[in-house]
Amino acid sequence: MKHAVPIMRPVVSAYTVPADAPEADATFAWDTTTVVVAEVTAGDATGTGWTYAPAAVAALVDEQLTPVIRGRDALDIPAAHDAMTKAVRDTGRQGAAACAISAVDIALWDLKARLLELPLVRLLGAARDAVPVYGSGGFTTYHDTHLAAQLNGWVHGQQIPRVKIKVGEGWGRAAARDLSRVRTARDVIGPQAELYVDANGGYTRKQAVRVGRVLAEYGVGWFQEPVSSDDLRGLALVRDAVVCDVAAGAYGYDLPYFARMIPSVDCLQVDATRCGGLTEWLRAAALAQGHGLEVSAHRAPHAHAAVAACVPNLRHVEWFHDHVRIESMFFDGALDPTGGTVRPGGGIGHGLRLRTEEVQEFRVA
Repeated sequence: MKHAVPIMRPVVSAYTVPADAPEADATFAWDTTTVVVAEVTAGDATGTGWTYAPAAVAALVDEQLTPVIRGRDALDIPAAHDAMTKAVRDTGRQGAAACAISAVDIALWDLKARLLELPLVRLLGAARDAVPVYGSGGFTTYHDTHLAAQLNGWVHGQQIPRVKIKVGEGWGRAAARDLSRVRTARDVIGPQAELYVDANGGYTRKQAVRVGRVLAEYGVGWFQEPVSSDDLRGLALVRDAVVCDVAAGAYGYDLPYFARMIPSVDCLQVDATRCGGLTEWLRAAALAQGHGLEVSAHRAPHAHAAVAACVPNLRHVEWFHDHVRIESMFFDGALDPTGGTVRPGGGIGHGLRLRTEEVQEFRVA
């Protein structure tokens, strides 16, 4: 393209989707999920991005981000990203503002690939053809029959050889039930599949160490947020005391957060729908690689599939139950994880199209 392609005003919408069953982790319970979708047009192409955040994020895009990206060249994404980051200085870069930037940034990358008539994975440059995924759910509200059915579906139905369940129920007050559920999970998936757990920061330091030592008996290889992700020293203490790999980073909203997190974990989690989009996700992945760490994409699997294929230090992408369900409902082009991997690159951009009319019943903004 020889000439600038100016960005038009983004179209932003929000949708709230009821869960298919009550859900909870160690520290939070929910029965709905809200997705904010940004559609950005330039020339004859439209890119789509999204984040999982309150509906108010849609207004934040309109009020604070639109004025600084409208009219910019759609091909110059670093400039647009920098402008958005500076625009929210007084609002605060973390939290809702970072989610808003994320949705727009993902849309801008999709838009650029569509303008150039390329799959996003080709635009970024692939490091691999197939992206490993792990089934993620196993909420603490599930009874054993529900848990077994979900795990069976992933491991024996779709042949996904790695799965994760929630532990730390009630801020760590139900450790015996946690371990019982881990035992059930291992019985269901068999000895070969990888088993992960996520405590969502529900345990204390010493409690996490005690639980972690029992987890090793069941072959658990991934212990996510055994203590609060804000307790960096605690994460490091647990990491050094248990056999499981300790992972965290899901609540990272900017690059300095990941720089602080890296010395405390075995694998860095990065969420493109929170951290500032694909632009910041790639920077975090490079930062981790420079410290000898792998990265794992957190939630929103279809937002991550292409970018995950483009870094050499990827471990896997989270095939998170809630977001898989929503993304399959909301978009044409959803990926198939059968066999434990997804293969991005079908069609141009990230390959997804919003089913605008079909999802109107869920629209809240």
